[in-house]
Parts: sequence; C-alpha cells; structure tokens
Amino acid sequence: MSSAGWIRERGSASPRSRVPRRTMLPGRTPPGRPTAATEPRRPGRRSLGDGLVGWAMVSPSVLLIGVFGLVPVVWSFVLSFQHSDLQTPATSAGLANYRELVHDPLFVASVRHTLVYTAIFVPVTLLLSLLAAAALNRRIRGISVYRLAFFIPVVTSTVATGVIFTWLLDPAFGFVNMSLAKLGLPTSGFFSSPHAALLSVVAMTVWGWTGFGALIYLAGLQGTPSDVLEAAQIDGCSKTGAFWRVQVPLLRPVTGFLTVWLTINALQLFDEIFVTTRGGPLNATNVVVYYLYRQAFEFFHAGYAAAMATVLFVIIALVTWAQSRFTGDATSAERS
Repeated sequence: MSSAGWIRERGSASPRSRVPRRTMLPGRTPPGRPTAATEPRRPGRRSLGDGLVGWAMVSPSVLLIGVFGLVPVVWSFVLSFQHSDLQTPATSAGLANYRELVHDPLFVASVRHTLVYTAIFVPVTLLLSLLAAAALNRRIRGISVYRLAFFIPVVTSTVATGVIFTWLLDPAFGFVNMSLAKLGLPTSGFFSSPHAALLSVVAMTVWGWTGFGALIYLAGLQGTPSDVLEAAQIDGCSKTGAFWRVQVPLLRPVTGFLTVWLTINALQLFDEIFVTTRGGPLNATNVVVYYLYRQAFEFFHAGYAAAMATVLFVIIALVTWAQSRFTGDATSAERS
C-alpha cells in the first residue's frame, strides 16, 4: 500500500476509534454503578433472619408477660362465673357473683371511696407536680441536689412510707399533732378518724407521687422551644404569663399521659391502705382492691373477688380510653 493510501485510510477513521478502549478486569464494577454493599435497602424489605432474631430477643419478655399477665387475667375472668374457695373444686355460678355485687353495700361503698380518692388525688398531684417542675426548671447552684431530694419519695418503699406517716400522724404522740398543739391549732385523729382517714391517705400518696409527676413535667418544660418563649416575651408577656399561657398549653400531651397514669394507680390503691388503715376506721378507707383482697384471701370467696376484679378492669379500661380520647382530640384541635 502506498503512503498516500495509508494516510487516507487513517484519516477516514472516526475520532472515537483513536481513543483506546478501557479493559475491564473480571469482577470489577463499572464506575458510577452502585455495588451490592453500597446499594440502599428498599424500605420494608426485611429478611426472614432479621425477624427470627427479633422474636428470639423479645421471646423471654413475651413468655413472662403471657404466663404471669395474660393467663391470670383469663383465669380470673373464668373464675368470676364460678363459686370457688381456692381449696375445693369450683362449681358453676353463672352471673350470680355479678348480681351479688349490686346488692353488696360494702362493695358499693368501696367504689364510692375509690372514686372520691381518685377525684382528689389526681388533680392535686398534677397541680403540685407542675409547680414543682417549674421551680426545679432553673439554673441555680445545687439544682441537681434539689431534684434528687424531690424524687426520693418515688423510690421509697410503700411500706416505709406507710410506717413513717403512721408515726407522723399518730393522734397521741405524732409529730404533726404535737406541732399543731404548740401552735394552738386543733388536732386531728388522721388515720383513726372516719372523717379524716381518707384525706390522710390522699396526703400520703400525693407526697409519694409528686416527684414522679414533677420529673415528667420537667422533661416537658425542658423540651419547650426557646424561640416560642422569646416571642412571647417580645410581645410583652411576663415570665409567669408565658408559663401559664404558652408552656402549660404545650404540655397538654404530658398532662394527658400523667392523668391516665395517675388515674390507673388511684383506682388500684392497695399498698397504702394495707399498711396504714386496713380499710378502717368503720370502713372509711375500704377501697375496691383492698375489699377484693379480703374477699379472696380472708373469706376465701375467690369467685366473688374475681367478679370484682373484672368489674374494676372494665372501669379502668373505660376511664383510660375516655381520657386518652379526650386528650387526643384536644391535642389535634390545638394543632389544627
């Protein structure tokens, strides 16, 4: 071939043909294409192994809850339709236990005492917890010590709390009556008085639960956006006004949670009554759970006590649902 023909043939080639082609090594991914390790996993895509590992980790808790929680509840519901003394074989009772509840004056009185206690205990604890949280939400020296001291009653044993208040409120030589006498104020029988016993139990339990409520409210106050408070102060609102008009409405979900939690605990009041008054004097502090306990383990009317437990379970479920629904509707309306 002549040199002119060779040059003409080389010149007719496209520019792309002059660029040397890259040789891909085996197992190498082209640049820009995601590899298996870097490829994001699609949402909702889980392997069977992940599910098995998750169930294996929670299975001990699920087993314990089922054995010590679900099984007793089902057994108590079945027992409520039987006559049983926990010793001899049970016999069928139908709805007799539930019909007897309506005509039992002690059970009706225990329901009334429980509702009165709940109606006083829950709002007082909420208010004191809110005020305590506002006082503890400050940057002063030693504030952590004050917070710890305020939370100590929550971790104190109920038995220890009952013993302490029994000594403090003793009508003869208790510290409270001695102080009232020195100040020239009238004394009270407290736990030994039919008119003051239930209020004394309320005071004792409020002292024990205010620290828990203050801790929850304190977390809510510290989570309040600072720009909202600054905007309120720029508009001329004082610190007290910003607290009641801005922060307190923003704490509505926290208040709803505490209301449900404290209501459930109030309806299940037992330890404090068992340690201090034993339902007395004159059945003035005979609440539902304590009366249930006596029927089951003192009089051995297990079927009748199971019927009480079922009624109490329904009441707690309805109250909790109503409070949660009310709090949820109020929060949704506020957001909208």
